[in-house]
Amino acid sequence: MLSENRKNEVVSLCQTLIREKSLSGEESGVAGRLKDYFISRGFDSIQTDEYGNVIGCIKGLRPGKKLLFDGHMDVVPVPDPSAWKHPPFGAEISGERIYGRGASDMKGALAACACAAAAFAEDRKKDFAGEIYVVGSVHEECFEGVASRLVSGAVKPDYVIIGESSRLNLKIGQRGRAEIVVETFGKPAHSSNPREGINAVYGMTEIIAAIRNLEPGVHPRLGEGILELTDVVSSPYPGASVVPEYCRATYDRRLLIGETRESVLAPIQALLDELMAHNPLLKASVSFARGRERCYTGAAIEDERFFPAWLFDENEDFVQSAYKALRAIGQTPEISHYAFCTNGSHYAGEKGIKTLGLGPSLENIAHTIDEYIELSQLAAAVEAYIAVAGALLI
Repeated sequence: MLSENRKNEVVSLCQTLIREKSLSGEESGVAGRLKDYFISRGFDSIQTDEYGNVIGCIKGLRPGKKLLFDGHMDVVPVPDPSAWKHPPFGAEISGERIYGRGASDMKGALAACACAAAAFAEDRKKDFAGEIYVVGSVHEECFEGVASRLVSGAVKPDYVIIGESSRLNLKIGQRGRAEIVVETFGKPAHSSNPREGINAVYGMTEIIAAIRNLEPGVHPRLGEGILELTDVVSSPYPGASVVPEYCRATYDRRLLIGETRESVLAPIQALLDELMAHNPLLKASVSFARGRERCYTGAAIEDERFFPAWLFDENEDFVQSAYKALRAIGQTPEISHYAFCTNGSHYAGEKGIKTLGLGPSLENIAHTIDEYIELSQLAAAVEAYIAVAGALLI
């Protein structure tokens, strides 16, 4: 069982992090508090990269594997603070819960990771094989895994623990995510004389109807590969008395194992080619959406919105080692997969690093009004991370 002092430590750090409002691109306050904690607990090294990811390291006395605990510092906005019973950045404790934006997603987990790493090293007087890293990463809410590329490049971890909420069940995979953009190009004209133009929206409606017949596939464990229309925008807008010359449709695509950029776009491109062959007036293209965000460091983070799926076999040694370690301390985890996208899209999906999801709280509490984390889950997460570190760093 976790001592009272250590329970108080993780609660205090969680509250400290919640009180720092940290929207994507505004994580500097949390980064500062996290560095303060690393310094106070004697981490061997602390670095901040170009994007603003904060990485603390504790080195064991003997050479061995590298274990990275990943927790993102950014949170989603609070559109209406008055709708909250508890101030969204107050970190109030009520009824054995800490309330606040990011409590579950995922400052509670980040606090638990940091406290567990410090406790693990303290208990063993650093007499362990390998190195433990704790990263507070940026821009996860809008760019899952992109900022993590700098982290994996700097650390080169052998194992990664994603602290996203799982009710302390083990997650061995997730579907990926992509944003697909379909564009049609027409010819403007006055709407009183539409025959002089080419209406880009009519072309788009034909394409949308055809795309509904595409079947992205199903994975026996991860489920359906979804292709869902999320918005349609035409130009000019508002189109007063003008035939629209441009239309853009965005699709949310949930990715399955083995799907690549090329394989995802290929069936849509083939469909467009067929439609354009039958309709000479139709001009259309398909691509992935690109995102560009500014980091709190001033650097720009930019890439296509394509975040691959990943999945490990539950019988792999590292999965079973973590599972047995959790069982040994009295926890009863199930082995499953995340329903949402995480930084694992990079660590596991792009780099193939052995990755597990393990985090406190429930997945469906994230992004909600009066978001919270249970104090009991915080304490149990610290215990879980200590146990897993002991199992993997041998």
